[in-house]
Amino acid sequence: MARADSSAGVVRDDSQGMDLALEEARAAFDEDEVPVGAIVVIGGRVVARGHNRTRADCDPTAHAEIVALRSAARVVGAQRVVGATVYSTVEPCFMCAGALSHARVARVVWAVRDPKFGGAASMGQVLTDPRMNHRCEVAEGVHAEVVRELMRRFFEGKRRKAQGE
Repeated sequence: MARADSSAGVVRDDSQGMDLALEEARAAFDEDEVPVGAIVVIGGRVVARGHNRTRADCDPTAHAEIVALRSAARVVGAQRVVGATVYSTVEPCFMCAGALSHARVARVVWAVRDPKFGGAASMGQVLTDPRMNHRCEVAEGVHAEVVRELMRRFFEGKRRKAQGE
């Protein structure tokens, strides 16, 4: 579930930010959701956290980035979170990248690309396309191996379950 978060204190670097996004991804894993987590940081402080909730909420838009972004917008009391950095364990899809752009997020950091749905680098460049009226700074690869292993474990478990093991 999305929540405002002032207890995490200050995020000093991308590694620390991704560690917090990973906490959310692990919560999604534990809830049998695709293990993607996201946090929103403004002025070095975590203002919101979220993880995938598509199954729990019966909502195809309840991706980690959207869940966290909605919470952050409520915290700041505006539809835009200007100056924010969003940490997501997986490259945002087209929907999430569009929402991040509309929210005027300054920077987006993710661990691993999503070759099938990624809208920020893999299949499109929504966040950096020069035709967009807002562009974000992007960075990738922070804790990529840890995230890749979490995703592998999740989908391997799904395949085993589907095969009746």
